[in-house]
Amino acid sequence: MKDIARQSMSIKVESMDLLNGQIKMEAHASATYLAMASWCEQNGFFTSAKFFFKQAEEEREHMMKIFNFLVDTGGNPISPEVTNINHDYSSIVDVFESTLEHEVKVTKSIHNIVKKARESGDIATERFLDWFVMEQVEEENTVRDILDMIEVTGTEGVGLQMIDNQVANWID
Repeated sequence: MKDIARQSMSIKVESMDLLNGQIKMEAHASATYLAMASWCEQNGFFTSAKFFFKQAEEEREHMMKIFNFLVDTGGNPISPEVTNINHDYSSIVDVFESTLEHEVKVTKSIHNIVKKARESGDIATERFLDWFVMEQVEEENTVRDILDMIEVTGTEGVGLQMIDNQVANWID
């Protein structure tokens, strides 16, 4: 029965495996953003904490979109184990630089899955990922804008409070 089910999947096995890896990456991102929210709360960056709580929820939503897509295509989504979450940051700049670094990795991963889906003729997976491609453009742009604002504001004296207040502009 298992072989028959795998043969009747509308998703390519390679795409399913890559998407399961992406599920894990999205779960890791959600947990990482919760840790960042906690760091922000503990260090008095309350608006930034709200930003990261929202980001954590969004990453979980991304994970669930992929999970449900695999279900809908007859695939086998795997609930990921999340480990190695960093809870220590040296500054608010470190938090947002780490965020951008992570978002760039996610973008590369999504692009890789799109390329592999295209190569294997998995049109449904390729089309499904269109939304994620554009979402990553938005995610990276948001964090770059925040880092630009931090650079302009500076991190001396009241600059830190101004930074935290300005992050509210990126909370929808």
